[in-house]
Amino acid sequence: MTIRNLDAIFDPKAVAVIGASTRPGSVGRMVMRNLLDGGFAGPIMPVNPRYNSVEGVLAYRTIADLPVTPDLALICTPPEQVPEMVRQAGQRGVRAAVLIGAGLGRTYTAGGASLAQAAVEAARPTGLRLVGPNTLGLVVPKVGLNASFAPARVPRGRIAFLTQSGAIGTAVMDHAVAHGIGFSAMISLGDCRDVGFADVIDYLAGDPATRAILLYVEAIDSARRFLSAARAAARNKPVLAIKSGRVPAGARAAFTHSGAATGEDEVYEAALRRAGILRVGEIDELFDAVETLHRLQPPRGDRLAILSNGGGPGVMAVDSLVAAGGSLAELSPETVAKLDGVLPGVWSGGNPVDIGGDSDAGRYAEALDILLEDKGADAVLVLHAPTGVADGADVARVVTKAAERTRRPILTSWLGGQGAAPARRVLNEAGIATYDTPHHAVRGFMHRVGYRRIQDMLMETPSSVPETFTPDVAAARAVIAGARAQGRSRLTEIEAGRILGAYGIATIETRFAADAEAAVAAAAALGFPAVLKVASSGITHKSEVGGVVVDLQNADEVRGAAASLAERLRTRAPGAPLDGFLVQRMIRRPRAHELRIAVIHDPVFGPVISFGQGGTAEELVDDRELALPPLNTVLARELMMRTRVHKLLLGYRDRPAADLDEISGVLIRVAQMVVDLPEMRGLDVNPLIADDMGVLVLDAHVEVFPGSGARGPLAIRPYPLDLVETVTMADGRHAVLRPIRPEDEPGHQDFVRHLTPEDIRYRFFGVVREFSHTEMARFTQIDYDREMAFIARTRFDGGDIPPVKPGVLPDETGAETVGVVRVVFDPDAVDAEFAVVVRSDLKGRGLGIRLMNKVIAYCRARGIHRIVGQVLRDNRPMRKLMVTLGFTVRDSLEDDVVEVVLDLRKTAESPAPPASR
Repeated sequence: MTIRNLDAIFDPKAVAVIGASTRPGSVGRMVMRNLLDGGFAGPIMPVNPRYNSVEGVLAYRTIADLPVTPDLALICTPPEQVPEMVRQAGQRGVRAAVLIGAGLGRTYTAGGASLAQAAVEAARPTGLRLVGPNTLGLVVPKVGLNASFAPARVPRGRIAFLTQSGAIGTAVMDHAVAHGIGFSAMISLGDCRDVGFADVIDYLAGDPATRAILLYVEAIDSARRFLSAARAAARNKPVLAIKSGRVPAGARAAFTHSGAATGEDEVYEAALRRAGILRVGEIDELFDAVETLHRLQPPRGDRLAILSNGGGPGVMAVDSLVAAGGSLAELSPETVAKLDGVLPGVWSGGNPVDIGGDSDAGRYAEALDILLEDKGADAVLVLHAPTGVADGADVARVVTKAAERTRRPILTSWLGGQGAAPARRVLNEAGIATYDTPHHAVRGFMHRVGYRRIQDMLMETPSSVPETFTPDVAAARAVIAGARAQGRSRLTEIEAGRILGAYGIATIETRFAADAEAAVAAAAALGFPAVLKVASSGITHKSEVGGVVVDLQNADEVRGAAASLAERLRTRAPGAPLDGFLVQRMIRRPRAHELRIAVIHDPVFGPVISFGQGGTAEELVDDRELALPPLNTVLARELMMRTRVHKLLLGYRDRPAADLDEISGVLIRVAQMVVDLPEMRGLDVNPLIADDMGVLVLDAHVEVFPGSGARGPLAIRPYPLDLVETVTMADGRHAVLRPIRPEDEPGHQDFVRHLTPEDIRYRFFGVVREFSHTEMARFTQIDYDREMAFIARTRFDGGDIPPVKPGVLPDETGAETVGVVRVVFDPDAVDAEFAVVVRSDLKGRGLGIRLMNKVIAYCRARGIHRIVGQVLRDNRPMRKLMVTLGFTVRDSLEDDVVEVVLDLRKTAESPAPPASR
């Protein structure tokens, strides 16, 4: 991803319209008119050899004839002329171009390439950025730029809208104008041949004029880039999305429209959640959600109290709340007693609180104050239906006064038309979330609940004692290599068990038997009762052919079962070979739950982890949720909690809770398999039985890519284990240098406490006593695609850090964090800004230079051009270290700060102290 030249799109100083026209109804004419009507202050220069002027503006025959070089070119020519116009624009020095119109992706050159690809190739030599093709254009109201053929004039605001569909773009602009909603920018990305979602999200994330980013997504072409940009933006401002193609027919239509692979909708759901994006369904819901996030304080949970002057609106709100997965708050006895004291005897007596159609503003005020004090309610929804008893505006003013006295979120819905308008105006002016209907109000509340959950997941800290294990990766790869050598892409059940065993996942012992007598011998060795399964490379699910017989008590029953299985295979799957039989010992755990864990391969996001209820009826039950690897404890638990079977796993009646730690451990290990084994295409563990005694895999299947094939990069960059090393400090003590992990947050807090006030001032340029959880989470939960933090950890209890083994985290029991270096890349991956600090009582042991050498080597390997940093002028030890490492010290705009710069294209490897291992 890169934001290179995107300022030329969002803030150009001069614009050219190539293919500008005077022909009625033409795109070239509409674009010229919109540019002129928008109030753009810079030069607008039409290019068309057929005209002397367009819309009263002097026209130029060619791009080369333009009197000034435009930052932005709007290309409105017929498709066959576009690549040449792009080439000429790039040669003239134009920095960005918008390919307005359609047809380039389905029109081809004589060489067989699409015109769209030819345009991309024409732009590449000069670095010209392209938006489109198949785009409506863009609108940036703050600079008066309407570079589109949209019919509406968009007001200025603080919402940015990105869309792959021009039709959706015009609909959204029309909706916005009708409802008085303004934009900081609207850009129709079209086919995203160059500039895509990730680039624009990165740009807008740093735009102070943009308060929220809205997306209409049909398909993502680069999953890792998109997720990385969206996750970074979502930490700073709301990102909301409509994702079309929820059903297969819609997905096919989206592919036809955008030309990109669409993937499975459930996978998009999981990906958007992981990135911190709130997904909505409709255009009006999109804008409602933005206003909700802006106006409504985040509730602590999903428990809603409802206050109404009529039973019907309250019931409607309850229906919507339950359907959306929210909870109706249970009023405490104290709250009910207080309400009894101020309300007439006919009030509803519970939640929703119906205070009667004759309620005036005073009754509303008393009831609302009582509800806001109930700790069992996370928010209060106030409903009002028009009556002749009370003025709705007076009741609204009561609500605004109550809102000033509380931090508890308040939502409102004033039913009616023109009569409710004054009350809504009062509420809007007070910044209180208000909606036309109870359903919309509840939907807004659940948007806020869902958004808070998503944001909490971005900041959630895993257990400080992470799931640690040492997989035998070499053994797993050897199993895969053996199958590939035989030309097989589907592993046997026994081979699948060996791979799971290499990752410490408990599996039932399974033996292969070529015939009935061998099955008898295997059963005797394992012990009765036994389970016999048919082994056939021609079937996928044994249950489809009745291929499993359980509870076999003796040899004769095994022989009989073998004959029955062979006959069933012949009759139910003619042509499927009988390879033999699989023999297992019968496991009796009657109160265990049957679960399924699978790895599926999505065309957009790659490997995805699936978890849910298992067994032979799992497809009918349809209880599964998805998550992108890699996983940690928090993410694994969150995945489990989204399934229906999770409630059963918690235990009920006389059935004890299953071992949730063991289940999440299996999920984490399966996710690590995905990271370590790019040859693995799919995995199906079903059933995984789980109870209070632990977990056990009874059946598993693994599929690998054929030949030497392998998956591409994961959608989320995994933890870079290859960057872990052990070093020796100057005092002889060993320390591990490794990338930071989310689990390091508690140790990082302790590390900061060991810094002196002076070192804190040097590092943070101010006084910092303590970091909040949110701030510390930002330090420890990083996206390895766009930043890196290396920490140094050592022990002070007399123990030692063991040497690092390839692909395995060292045992850091008793270790403490003693230093950290952090580097953040710009979106263009050209510059990287660093900061480094060593624990105050451990200076002089060579840690600072070791950390800097590690980050310099990392940046050089990533292709970064420059490393820059800010150093306080009086921090002489740091300035001396930077000079030693080859940095250039420069004065900055601030008197007390200097800038240090290392140009990696000019410098050799940095010096490193001796004695490391």
